[in-house]
Amino acid sequence: MPHPDAIKEHPSVRWLGPMIHEPNLWHLNRRSVTLAFFIGVFVAFMPLPGQMVIAALAAILFSANLPLSACLVWITNPVTMPAFFYIAYKLGAILLDMPPTGFYFELSWEWFQTGLLTKWRPLLLGCTLMGLFFGLLSAVTVHILWRIHTIRRWRKRKRDRADRKLRAARKKTT
Repeated sequence: MPHPDAIKEHPSVRWLGPMIHEPNLWHLNRRSVTLAFFIGVFVAFMPLPGQMVIAALAAILFSANLPLSACLVWITNPVTMPAFFYIAYKLGAILLDMPPTGFYFELSWEWFQTGLLTKWRPLLLGCTLMGLFFGLLSAVTVHILWRIHTIRRWRKRKRDRADRKLRAARKKTT
């Protein structure tokens, strides 16, 4: 990974000015990581080009971890995207009470008029709902796992402190 200072000074992000210097964009803490998971997973389910840019801008807007937000959109990649979007389309069609039809692609004006225009509503609804569900699920999971890890570290430090006091007390008595 490039150093955050190198990224901040890159000409392509310099236009963001002081927003890019927000510490939460580059640090790993419970809040920034939880938000990054929500943003990255939510944007991954959106059938839009430029998902990494959208996730990065959302991370800046909400002070989430920027590299993590941008990387998580790769959950949907050329291998997984057809399955995710097909399931999203089916979900949207069921919720809109539309009969799901077979999906094919043809690079023609007729396909855009008949194929895409009839499928965009269920696809967008399904993608939005799946993005919200899995984004919230991943954010809650990360938040809970982070909390469990923190509690375990606190307990370990408490045990270690008690052990040191016990050893010091034994050392004094001998």
